[in-house]
Amino acid sequence: MPSTAPDDTRRILDLVASGRARSRSQLADQLGVAASTVGLRVQALLDSGMLTEAGEGTSRGGRRPRILRVADDGGIVLTADLGGGHARIGRHGLSGAIQRVETIPIDLTEGPEATLAAVADAMERMVTGSAVRAIGIGLPGPVHVETGSVDQPSRMPGWSGFRVGEHLSSRFGGTKVAVDNDANLAALGEHGAQFGTTGHSITVKAGTAIGSGIVVDGVVHRGASGAAGDITHTRIDGSGDVPCSCGNTGCLETVASGASLVRQMRERGVEGITGVDQVLALARDADPVATTLVRTAGTHLGQALSGVVNFFNPHAVFLTGSMSASEPFLAAVRSRVYEACHPLATQRLRIEAAGTGPDAIILGAARLALGELEVPTP
Repeated sequence: MPSTAPDDTRRILDLVASGRARSRSQLADQLGVAASTVGLRVQALLDSGMLTEAGEGTSRGGRRPRILRVADDGGIVLTADLGGGHARIGRHGLSGAIQRVETIPIDLTEGPEATLAAVADAMERMVTGSAVRAIGIGLPGPVHVETGSVDQPSRMPGWSGFRVGEHLSSRFGGTKVAVDNDANLAALGEHGAQFGTTGHSITVKAGTAIGSGIVVDGVVHRGASGAAGDITHTRIDGSGDVPCSCGNTGCLETVASGASLVRQMRERGVEGITGVDQVLALARDADPVATTLVRTAGTHLGQALSGVVNFFNPHAVFLTGSMSASEPFLAAVRSRVYEACHPLATQRLRIEAAGTGPDAIILGAARLALGELEVPTP
């Protein structure tokens, strides 16, 4: 059954932007709808300035097709990846490709209005006369996607229930704002770069904290209450009784996150450790205490992932965040997953550091925003 007109039009923009279709006939083949329908949708996008025609293609027996591409001046997408102490602000074309990135200092503990004012100011500096078509925001806490609000965050005082999407939309003249958890967006960004709209993957963001997202055929799988993929609070056997922010003890985050490594180094009498980057630097220099802790953290993460891999059978597990750059950590994750999983589940499995690096979240935010882009209909 054909999709609705707005969905068709968004899909046309995505197919042209990704290069999977370059003409009206190719779009009709991909969408499975009549050529006349595609023609109307394409004309609406041409009239809006989002698409443009760029020469003629090769004839397949009839008139040579007009080549379509996303217009360079058809508008932009703005994104933001909010962390505890800084935010990365991105400007993207309508293909989702990054045009510019700026990093600004923020403090989430100042509350949503002060933080988002700084984010919006940075975004406005990037507009430079272009039409803002959509905005995507990544937040380091649980997000209620339908309302664009933070849902019971553990490290964001004053943010619970605050409607981030509505707040930013009012600042930008009613522009649609898509909001999601940063781990989901990292998963969407990396998966899009690796597989496009096919395949299944898990992306784990391992830094000061741990988060993860699941993508199925190019779409984030959120589950019934938005908690799908959250392995952060998986109980790890033999992990002790360190209390977790969720109220339980022995969760993965208490033994495998960057914050837990800092705590464990201090407990072992190593002074002057204030951040996970210092622990990772010591591990690179073959410090035995740091190396052991980093490898153990990787083993714990691999243990938590093994059940997910057996159940979900993904094509790939991608690791992003500061800890993904540590080879001892990555090797320990791989070793434990391959040891604990059924051979069929790992037969074609890739376990590797994310290729998009620190850009994964803003790339995912752009893809999410483009998926909800307000498009013209004939």
